[in-house]
Amino acid sequence: EALRRLGVLKELRDLRGEGRDADALGRAFAAARPEVVFHLAAQPIVRTSYRQPVETFAANVMGTVNVLECIRTSDTVRSALMVTTDKVYENKEWPWGYRENEPLLGYDPYSASKSCAEIAAHSYRQSFFAGSGVRLSTARAGNVIGGGDFAPDRIIPDCIRAAVRGQVIDIRNPHSTRPYQHVLEPLSVYLMLAARQAEDAALVGAWNVGPDDADCVTTG
Repeated sequence: EALRRLGVLKELRDLRGEGRDADALGRAFAAARPEVVFHLAAQPIVRTSYRQPVETFAANVMGTVNVLECIRTSDTVRSALMVTTDKVYENKEWPWGYRENEPLLGYDPYSASKSCAEIAAHSYRQSFFAGSGVRLSTARAGNVIGGGDFAPDRIIPDCIRAAVRGQVIDIRNPHSTRPYQHVLEPLSVYLMLAARQAEDAALVGAWNVGPDDADCVTTG
């Protein structure tokens, strides 16, 4: 609906399906013949992952593997970016940020599934894409805020819903420091990474995407 209001639908080819359906995804790739692939589809809610761990792993791991396999068998893809999360790292509870070479060991089902997705992407990069014409990277973004986000368990939508209902907002982890960033910031990085790595193979790898340390704040 948002794209319709912007008047850009006529410039887009809208193919919809389920990422866990490898056959449907393969047909979409065959129809679109993409040169650049961005994979952002996921089951993204931590609390949902506790209630539905199997579905979460299926969506976040096998959904990613299905996309990677479509890229592997494509003769058109030249650049691809798999978007995961900064929760892929083992949580050391330390006050400084994590580097891209820290251990991948997410605890909860959501974080663990994204750690697995990172490992799958690394495997495909080393096994199939090294030395080929396909450039594959992963982007590990922190908390993203912005318009159009109505999901539960997100700080801005939860605050707005509480204000509209006249309720007191329940902050589950008020002392947790998170790297909040507006959605346009990581999107600009994703576009830049996909374009730059297509020209320079040295940029292929894993990338943290987040604000400066000074802009990381506690949730409460």
